[in-house]
Amino acid sequence: MSPAISSYQDDPSVQQRRWSVLIILNLFTFMATLDGSIVNVALPSISKSLGLELGHAQWISSIYLMAICSFILLFGRLGDIFGKIRIFRIGTIVFVVGSLLCGLSGSLATLVAARIVQAIGASMTMANSQGIVTDIFPANERGKALGLVGTFVSLGSIAGPGIGGLMVSSLGWESIFWINVPLGLIAILLGWKLLPRDIRTSKKSVDGAGSLLFAGFIVSLIAAILLGQEWGYGDWRILALLAFAAASFLVFLRIESRIGEPMLDLSLFRNPLFSLSILCGFLVFVSMFCYNIIAPFYLQSILGLSPSSAGWMMMIYPLVMVVVAPISGAMSDRFGSEWLTFIGLLLMVGAQAGLSSLHEGSTLITVGSFIALLGLGGGMFQSPNNSLVMSTVPRPRLGVAGSVNSLIRNLGMVVGIAVATTTLFGVMSGQAGQRVTGLIPGRPDIFLAGMHVVFTVSASICVLGALLTGWRLFTRKRRGGEGEPEGAGGGRKASGQTGGAAG
Repeated sequence: MSPAISSYQDDPSVQQRRWSVLIILNLFTFMATLDGSIVNVALPSISKSLGLELGHAQWISSIYLMAICSFILLFGRLGDIFGKIRIFRIGTIVFVVGSLLCGLSGSLATLVAARIVQAIGASMTMANSQGIVTDIFPANERGKALGLVGTFVSLGSIAGPGIGGLMVSSLGWESIFWINVPLGLIAILLGWKLLPRDIRTSKKSVDGAGSLLFAGFIVSLIAAILLGQEWGYGDWRILALLAFAAASFLVFLRIESRIGEPMLDLSLFRNPLFSLSILCGFLVFVSMFCYNIIAPFYLQSILGLSPSSAGWMMMIYPLVMVVVAPISGAMSDRFGSEWLTFIGLLLMVGAQAGLSSLHEGSTLITVGSFIALLGLGGGMFQSPNNSLVMSTVPRPRLGVAGSVNSLIRNLGMVVGIAVATTTLFGVMSGQAGQRVTGLIPGRPDIFLAGMHVVFTVSASICVLGALLTGWRLFTRKRRGGEGEPEGAGGGRKASGQTGGAAG
């Protein structure tokens, strides 16, 4: 790229192949998010093959999300310093190597270590893909492009159980990792040919202290959430982990607010539109993973579907999103994002309320309709919300903004799993009069009681998101603001919204 060109949007060759670049980014986005959920359905097979207890096998899934959350802000920062495309390219290679090692693992220790390698690669790609999209695409196409990114994020997150069930039953558990190798190699080769060279946007140093403190916060918090389900949240060890997490986070915030070159630029959160969009995204992913955890139990244990049939039923959600998310992204480019996110949240509330009314005799048409409505609402929300997040920050901070968005998404997954399982088994234990950590044979009523409460809680979470979005709409209407704030080098302006982002 010529030194005279300061923006990808000024380079005709980059603009000609921008949609091909998006395909490469989305392929790794899909694989990285898929590997956060696909392992769950393979845990019984992995446990049998490696001779593991199911409780120990859970860490194969958990360590992946834990590592991604620990490293994602660091790699967002490194992307801003050394180039988002350079870090993305390295991440693709690391992810493929980690996937190969996962498939070759013969023990819990080697599989967990390989999952950490895989997660490091995934976090490098996740942290920078949205920033690359926002950097390359012009403002009038950014919503559509980010909408496609959101589609593949949701596809990877939700399609895991369905795809994993089919692959494990026919090819063995190793196949869920090995499939990444040929697909990843193809994407790597295309990436070296099609991805442009970086425009370096920063020459600042890496925040080592902040990186260590944030990793300590994430590891202790997620470990407390996951182990609390087994030990009980009143256990002194869980309380100690939570106290350490709180202390690490407070010290992290103190350091980040005082040093000149922080890993996380806290001034981003002075922009209320950025902060509110990030919060709403977190709430939606918490709600989404409540569904992702509960639906397989209901479909297989209550309705009696086979694992493959249940997987196909759950695929309704991502299939609807494939259609809706690009459309909502294009609509956000033309009409603005806020009304679309508000309507999407309202549809999700209705879908979750409908899911909370299901029972042992519900028809598959009824169940499928509520799942499709959930996908419709999620598709209408995700793309415009991603556009809102990325359009509120200046170009030099796109890497950090994208990594924050991805971090919140993964934290939402972990919290959603914890909320769903803790609520489900808590209600079931109350109904049974004893501690319950699994389904009770011959008592579907006890599971249904817990499921109804989980989906009521999930609907309430979406209601909170809708109220926050509605409040934003109301206040902006009173101020007479229209459209999107200008950020990342483009977009429609809205008065009073850009100062915070500029920090």
